Amino acid sequence: MKMQSMTIHHLVKGEDLNHHRTLYAGRGAEWLVEAGFIAASNLLPAEYVLCLKIHGMTFTRSVDPGEVIRYDSRIVLTGRSRLIAYVKATTKGEQAVDGFITFVYVDDEGKSRAHGITIEAETPEEIELQERARQL
Repeated sequence: MKMQSMTIHHLVKGEDLNHHRTLYAGRGAEWLVEAGFIAASNLLPAEYVLCLKIHGMTFTRSVDPGEVIRYDSRIVLTGRSRLIAYVKATTKGEQAVDGFITFVYVDDEGKSRAHGITIEAETPEEIELQERARQL
């Protein structure tokens, strides 16, 4: 299966700010996981997708109130029951944060189960993301 990109947007409001009046990292992490979850649940039923781990979320730019932050997410690597999403957030055309998130596909009892999905990287960027995900 080819990588599919999903996009969501959030307006940064007063309740999203830290004591420096920039985007609170916890809110950024919440939105990062949400974006990754949307990518995973685009491939599998949402009720059976669980977040396992956030890997290396890195902020490279602060985000100010009133800015719209765009989260682009895609599943870049799969295993038997896991799916690894890469999420990159930008605002005003500049990268603000990125990271990887591992999700697991479970059954009704919460036990991991095979999903049967294989992701194929085609472009140099996709190959590089897949290699980075393999190192997690």
